[in-house]
Amino acid sequence: MKRVAAIDCGTNSIRLLVADADPATGELKDLDRRMQIVRLGQDVDRTGRLAPEALERTFAACREYAAVIKGLGAEQVRFVATSASRDAENREDFVRGVVDILGVEPEVITGDQEAEFSFNGATKELLGMGAAGAERLPGKGGGGRRVGLARPFLVVDIGGGSTEFVLGDASVRAARSVDVGCVRMTERHLVHGGEISDPPTPGQIDAIRADIATALDRAEETVPLGESATLVGLAGSVTTVAAIALGLDRYESEAIHHSRVPLAKVREITDRLLSSTHAERAAIPVMHPGRVDVIGAGALVLLSIMERTGAEEVVVSEHDILDGIAWSLAG
Repeated sequence: MKRVAAIDCGTNSIRLLVADADPATGELKDLDRRMQIVRLGQDVDRTGRLAPEALERTFAACREYAAVIKGLGAEQVRFVATSASRDAENREDFVRGVVDILGVEPEVITGDQEAEFSFNGATKELLGMGAAGAERLPGKGGGGRRVGLARPFLVVDIGGGSTEFVLGDASVRAARSVDVGCVRMTERHLVHGGEISDPPTPGQIDAIRADIATALDRAEETVPLGESATLVGLAGSVTTVAAIALGLDRYESEAIHHSRVPLAKVREITDRLLSSTHAERAAIPVMHPGRVDVIGAGALVLLSIMERTGAEEVVVSEHDILDGIAWSLAG
């Protein structure tokens, strides 16, 4: 066993996983897994720079994570930064702050690297499951449920600033990152005069759909989306839609992990989110406060992907890029 700490800093959230990893058995035992919404990518699409208040929110989370890592005695730490810090002119301010707090330099990875980490984190548990569904996964209440997953997998990681598409079996066949995510789409199309449309107008929704369609066209230049047999969805927009679909009274990771959400349900939830007010979305029991204003755009990205690929359902994974980063440390 090797004790490792992985940090994933995206456009909307920063997450920590401290785990004991055993490369020989493929076991990754969580010791601490946590997330904070820091909105590092605030206004980056408009200004090209990381806002001072966004940096301070992120550094405050880093100080908390540093204490957790030290307390649990992780042997190795890896900090991966994604879309927002790739795009920002002042990313060196971000790098220096992280090094001062955590003692490691954040790796501003490429979209292709991000996609590979996401794929490895999401599929490591799934590789032994054939189309016949003979394997079982833990389910709510410990009873388990049968899961039949045909290959190849198409893993989609819908982030705040970008979405990664990865097609593969035991390894990656093709990958592409495109600049469409829940925060980027919200800020580009729904914010006017500093206020978010509540709810969006039909014209604004059409504009988001058009941007997503263009991004999917770009993704298909590299990744043959139509060849996928199982769609696997990652990150907060997807897990929130799944939690709503399951009718949970509170966020339950065990119930959400490897749940299946049909296309019709995703469409129903997306329509509901895009037609509701801020107060109505905030009142949904499983809604994280930091996702209230961006979840409609995130759900629309997921729906558009399912419509483009012809997927009848999405398999939801709580294991994603964070787990992939941890495995990269474990060898």
